[in-house]
Amino acid sequence: MKIAIGADHGGYSLKEVIVPYLLSLGHEVEDVGCSCDQSVDYPDYALPVCDLVTSGKAERGILICGTGIGMSIAANKVRGIRCALVHDLFSAQATRDHNDTNVLAIGERVVGPGVAQEIVRIWLETPFSGGERHVGRLNKVKKIEDQYAGQTT
Repeated sequence: MKIAIGADHGGYSLKEVIVPYLLSLGHEVEDVGCSCDQSVDYPDYALPVCDLVTSGKAERGILICGTGIGMSIAANKVRGIRCALVHDLFSAQATRDHNDTNVLAIGERVVGPGVAQEIVRIWLETPFSGGERHVGRLNKVKKIEDQYAGQTT
């Protein structure tokens, strides 16, 4: 699977752990940065990952910042992205099984590298159940997305 990954300065160190882990699992990785722990803006890395996912150039995306919150907010502004902020193994499984998420957000300051690797592995290995109730709910989310697409405040 091709995975796009991006991090701001708060997630840089964890990204440097996750990238080789993804490669060891046999995935192809597109790393959009950042490449240091100097202060940068998380939206500048969330958008390229989301663009790769929505264009089909990557099958999934992973975003990492200090808490994962900023990255998940930015990612979920992109039409077609279903990003989940995950800090535990159960949520990693449930967000794929029930919500068919295509982007994962993790907080480096919230989870350690070992747990983060397990979250990534479970998230990548869990298929969407495709159950009727879950598909119906996702269709409702898409309707909301369609309703507000292009609106400005």
